Amino acid sequence: MSNRVFNGVLCGLLAGAMWGMVFIVPAYLTAFTPLEMACGRYIAYGLIAASLLGGRLPPLLRRLDRSDIIAMVKHALAGNIVYYMLLALGVQLAGVSATSLIIGVLPLTVTLMGRKDHGAVPLRQLAWPLLLVAAGIACINLDVFSHDAGSGATLPIKLAGVACAVGALLCWTWYSVDNARYLQRNPHFSSGEWSALYGVSSGLIALAIAAVALAVFHGDVTGAGAVASGRDWTLFWIVNAVLALGASVIGNHLWNIASRSVPLTLSGQLILFETLFALGYGFIFHQQWPRALEVMAMLLLVAGVTWSVRVHALDNAPAVHPGD
Repeated sequence: MSNRVFNGVLCGLLAGAMWGMVFIVPAYLTAFTPLEMACGRYIAYGLIAASLLGGRLPPLLRRLDRSDIIAMVKHALAGNIVYYMLLALGVQLAGVSATSLIIGVLPLTVTLMGRKDHGAVPLRQLAWPLLLVAAGIACINLDVFSHDAGSGATLPIKLAGVACAVGALLCWTWYSVDNARYLQRNPHFSSGEWSALYGVSSGLIALAIAAVALAVFHGDVTGAGAVASGRDWTLFWIVNAVLALGASVIGNHLWNIASRSVPLTLSGQLILFETLFALGYGFIFHQQWPRALEVMAMLLLVAGVTWSVRVHALDNAPAVHPGD
């Protein structure tokens, strides 16, 4: 292995370690709602993105046209705020393992949705990888419905958690493909410029949503009729600032280095580090070893996604990542 490839794999591993934090924060900040966590994270991300841009921000904002703004709002909602709300709710209702494993098939769903853009791979070539993924999802669902995802978790609650995880998967799948298509049609922004503007826009939208929620609920964004007890707002903002910096800024930067340093056949497989780190963090947080069905689900999903990436790589289809 060359030094370039080794460094790329290392950066991919570190990016996965950063992204894996996304799944454990909702299990840690249980006193806060998914809406609060999404707004907090992306307000922090917007502030960090704006500060990093500095004096370059006003000229970039002046270059935006109406179609850019519409696309940015749609992508910020689907790819960041709504995605993270659903992810957080999935973690709180179904658990870290189920949510991270379901969202872990992103490399496969994004590639399938964008197949026509890059030349379709016949579905018969994907039959076995898809079967492995389906078996992995079946295993994790069997595990969820045979164990409590939380205190007093009922069947409807578990179903809602799994549905939220699937919703998050669909949100980011649509965002990834639509964003890639938009950038191809509109090359007047570089990828770096668009990413920075995307961070700032996500922060502004999150701030607007938070302001509306505060106005509607009169300071109680839980909607429970009273401000919840045991809510440490200092801890809330520290955790969300760390998450914004680690996952959204540093993680994405590390991934950009990795994706430029390794072959296509390898880059798609590096995305699996996110899922594996999320699972590891979850097991450490809950101080437990993975159960048999969780282990089986991990093995099946890793095998299925890796196999699919190789099939598409041989057909020259690009790999993608869940840029949290």
